[in-house]
Amino acid sequence: MAPSWDRAKRALASKLCIRVPARQRAIEEAPTETYASPPPPPAAAAAAAHAVPDQKLKSPSVSTLRRLSSSGSRGSKKVCAICLGGMRTGHGQALFTAECSHQFHFHCISSNVKHGNHICPICRAEWKELPFQGSQPADTAYGRARVNPVNWPQDEEQMSVVRRLSRGYSGNLQEHLAAFRTLEASLFNDDEHIDLQSETDDEHNAVTGSVQIKTYSEFPAMQQSVSQQAFAVLIHLKAPKSLESVSSRAPLDLVTVLDVSGSMSGINLALLKRAMSFVIQTLGPNDRLSVIAFSSTAHRLFPLRRMTLTGRQQALQAISSLVASGGTNICEGLKKGAKVVNDRRLKNPVCSIILLSDGQDTYAYPSFGGSQQNYSVLVPPSILPGTGNHVQIHTFGFGTDHDSAAMHAVAEISNGTFSFIDDEGSIQDGFAQCMGGLLSVVVKDMRLSIECVDEGVSLTSLKSGSYASQVAGNGRSGSVDIGDLYADEERGFLVTLHVPAAHGQTVLIKPRCAYLDAVGMESMQLHGEEVIIQRPAYCGEGDCSMSPEVEREWHRVRATEDMSAAQSAAEGGAFSEAVSILEGRRRVLESQAARDPDNRYLALVKELREMQGRVESRQRYEESGRAFMLAGMSSHSWQRATARGDSTEPSTIVHTYQTPSMVDMLQRSQTLVPSVVEMLNSSPAADPTNSSTIRPGRTTKSSAGRLQTSRHVA
Repeated sequence: MAPSWDRAKRALASKLCIRVPARQRAIEEAPTETYASPPPPPAAAAAAAHAVPDQKLKSPSVSTLRRLSSSGSRGSKKVCAICLGGMRTGHGQALFTAECSHQFHFHCISSNVKHGNHICPICRAEWKELPFQGSQPADTAYGRARVNPVNWPQDEEQMSVVRRLSRGYSGNLQEHLAAFRTLEASLFNDDEHIDLQSETDDEHNAVTGSVQIKTYSEFPAMQQSVSQQAFAVLIHLKAPKSLESVSSRAPLDLVTVLDVSGSMSGINLALLKRAMSFVIQTLGPNDRLSVIAFSSTAHRLFPLRRMTLTGRQQALQAISSLVASGGTNICEGLKKGAKVVNDRRLKNPVCSIILLSDGQDTYAYPSFGGSQQNYSVLVPPSILPGTGNHVQIHTFGFGTDHDSAAMHAVAEISNGTFSFIDDEGSIQDGFAQCMGGLLSVVVKDMRLSIECVDEGVSLTSLKSGSYASQVAGNGRSGSVDIGDLYADEERGFLVTLHVPAAHGQTVLIKPRCAYLDAVGMESMQLHGEEVIIQRPAYCGEGDCSMSPEVEREWHRVRATEDMSAAQSAAEGGAFSEAVSILEGRRRVLESQAARDPDNRYLALVKELREMQGRVESRQRYEESGRAFMLAGMSSHSWQRATARGDSTEPSTIVHTYQTPSMVDMLQRSQTLVPSVVEMLNSSPAADPTNSSTIRPGRTTKSSAGRLQTSRHVA
């Protein structure tokens, strides 16, 4: 029976491609105690006997599997380099000796390996023979685990051998055999505790200010004998001003889903680490962060953790150990991110997901009719609008090879924004602008309601962009679901009305808003003033002048519609038509800007010119035109700032809809963290590809001065 059992173990080692060094064989062949476990069942031994030829081996002692638990260190002082605890052979401690001869506690090093690290923490040698430990939860030892998402080999034939050999056994052998498959926790309910009561009871947190509602009618008067089918009214909303201190704003639960596929290797990964370092250092002690890294599969690096001093250090350590490898599975990354959100025991008032990818998902969505994709399968249903756990996903498409259509679709489906990072040096600036908004949320779950007042007045259209809106069947009321607002953020919604003939005056509409104060979570109701127009027998010259506010909003809406039309033309290969559409709208805006030099006109002219240059040919469009246009459309449809263009090139960056908090965060990004030039030139011997340490940002001069000058925020 014993030779059969040894043959089974030899078969397992052969199947798993375990190479046993000469030094290790010497240890194994030394006299050792035998297992007290019962002999293997006949079925297992018989199955294993067919795997390899009969060979004479020792009785059932620890053979190949002993490499997972034996000790053997060259150092005289036996201290585990991971936990700094002592290592004593034969005292109930499982030890592991790596092929580089360094020794560690088995449970310490297997936690590292489980998270994907194949490099010795002491000498940085790359290992080919790895320990496994399946009984540990996925996120033990915060901050100690070196992290590198990898595709664990899970060959079914290999696992069937493991199952056959482990059936009927217990004790150490059973634990070692079960450890070959790494299991992640089934629930992510290990988010760090937060004291919601103390955060909302602070007297300084009780009031964040009030939303402002203003209305502008297209004309101040309308001739009494005239009826109009599309009389325009602009409803303008503005959120309260920025809150001054970290303690007086709504805390954030942030989940970042990061692409670490093979295409992110080199400077791209190094700059992503820099950007995440900036994000970590901008979060406060009441904010929580969790990071999902995905390539061909997805792994949670750590649960939602408060960004205290300790939490920041642990998060930085995890981020610094990321290594790029594998394919791109966006769907799995978002599933893990959604699971973190859904399984929370406690919830901060604000929650969001940030997704960055530089590639195309080849795992999730099927193809319909060639190029048409069902991108909706990328977004987990549990976080979609209308569910109790709805979370916006702000997506960042990086480089020329990412799937901008997929990233834009994910953002649109979740009510988030899509940003296009044209240059690797702009990753951090893109994150910074987004963080400036997320860390200044003052309004939640806002809903705008519109009621017609006088008889005969009815809504004919509601221009709400990507915001969900509805008009009642009789046209007497309508609503827009706005959601969250950042501090100082503004929204404009054009409604068109059927206005009948009337005498004296006509009361058109009365707007009102309902929302939650994001800091105190108090329900708020806000009623706007009624919109009234005069109805004289004859209109004078002053009554025929269109409101400049309404006129600007019409131009913005029409420019957004033309961007969408041009993008559709380009998708169909009609690039000259796309250029013509953009050029026509740009000329109209240039003419309008000559009469009204408003900054919004100038920004639209600049953006349309940039789009026009990126859509002139198929090559330009596929390299950057599609992404640039989709990011612009995302910005205008949500009336929220997105990154598009290269933030190091003033000629391409667009600042539309930026709030003071976003501008401040961008300035911090561009002055407190080393520039790309300094990073590349800081050490001739250093390879950013293998950088494992993230240093805090610092003020830069000299070589960075040129970049800082060109990256100045207007």
